[in-house]
Amino acid sequence: MVLAHGIGTRSDLPVPLGPAAAAAGTALIASFVILSLFRRRPRTPWPGRPLPDRATAVVDHPATRTAARIVALTAVAAVTAVGFLGPADSADNLAPWAFYVTFWAGLVPASLLAGPVVRYVNPLRLVHAVLARLLRIAPDGIRTLSPRLGRWPAAAGLFAFAWLELVAPGRTDPVWVATFVSGYAVIQLAGALVYGRTWFDRCDGFEVYSVLLGALSPLGRLADGRLGLRSPLDGLDRVEPTPGLVGVVVVLIGSTGYDGLSRTLWWVSAVDDGVAAGTLGLLATTLAAGVLYLLGCSALTQERAHEGHRPGPTAFASTLVPIAAGYAVAHYASLLLFDGQQTLILASDPFQTGLDLFGTAGWTIDYRWAEPVGIMVVQLVAIVGGHLVASLAAHDRAVRMYPSGAAVRTQFPMLTAMVALTVGAVGLLFAA
Repeated sequence: MVLAHGIGTRSDLPVPLGPAAAAAGTALIASFVILSLFRRRPRTPWPGRPLPDRATAVVDHPATRTAARIVALTAVAAVTAVGFLGPADSADNLAPWAFYVTFWAGLVPASLLAGPVVRYVNPLRLVHAVLARLLRIAPDGIRTLSPRLGRWPAAAGLFAFAWLELVAPGRTDPVWVATFVSGYAVIQLAGALVYGRTWFDRCDGFEVYSVLLGALSPLGRLADGRLGLRSPLDGLDRVEPTPGLVGVVVVLIGSTGYDGLSRTLWWVSAVDDGVAAGTLGLLATTLAAGVLYLLGCSALTQERAHEGHRPGPTAFASTLVPIAAGYAVAHYASLLLFDGQQTLILASDPFQTGLDLFGTAGWTIDYRWAEPVGIMVVQLVAIVGGHLVASLAAHDRAVRMYPSGAAVRTQFPMLTAMVALTVGAVGLLFAA
């Protein structure tokens, strides 16, 4: 059994590759022209619509947060135990399905809809608080984390996960999965004990990913700290442009690109299916995404920039988040919809002892939930929509930093890079 991202192939979808890629690129160019002509001033932030104060009070109550983290810790511990002690066949073991499908693919819609859910339920924060108290270590650690480190550890952690998920020869082996989860937890807890809770904010790749996706959520914190409905663009504006942010989003885009590339007929027939080739392919797609973005930022100079602004790759890095989100939705939507059912099936009898805890042990995956046409529409809308939102966010940021004419000129390289990414993403989607 191989845990593939999606069902079947995309080569049988009812829209030819050429027209689909051309339409996606044209939509992006048209949006740029419209923005250039009619959006010459910065967007006015929407103050948002607050939810009832009781909702904020319940969500922020320590008991609610602790309960959520206890539930998450119990689930992680159970899945890890099943990975080590459960069935040897990955098709029958809960661990790879729960980790790769329910957690990794599921955190995308959860974060896009409800905000940074991983940060809220992160069980490692609970374990760290308990260990710090037992060891009599201050919650803020014994050393200060260098600001120059930024989010680079999170980028490294996400790349390591991408390598495990897409390249490692034993990636679906339950013991491999359980070992990775355990090792990742040990590293994160050790870092947090030394550097304090700030470690999770910058160095926990899964939490950082959820926070970035959560910036696009219509549900978030308003200026006064209350929960409320807001514009996703306002959420993107609040993402702190720290070192390593470019690395995080480039890893997310590049690894998803490799996921699509490695499942094309060309790759399967022309490239040796080995660890070396896979590692080089993953590095190459990540590097390509980074180079494209840096080329897109080539016109972002200090010349003519408004006072107080420091234009550059880091300042525009959060505008890549919608692209990463679109790629994730396109690649993981069908995976979560169909293979996500297997998690519930296996959870009912995790050790294959004849239990039926949830009454789902006898179920089989129902592939009637969505047709290929529906999947195709979701994938195309996710990719093109992500690039359109990214284009809008980048243009809005440019007109804040430069006079309107100069702002438009700085976006020509960025538009070229985004069109290349869009056409490439659609091509990989249909070639897989």
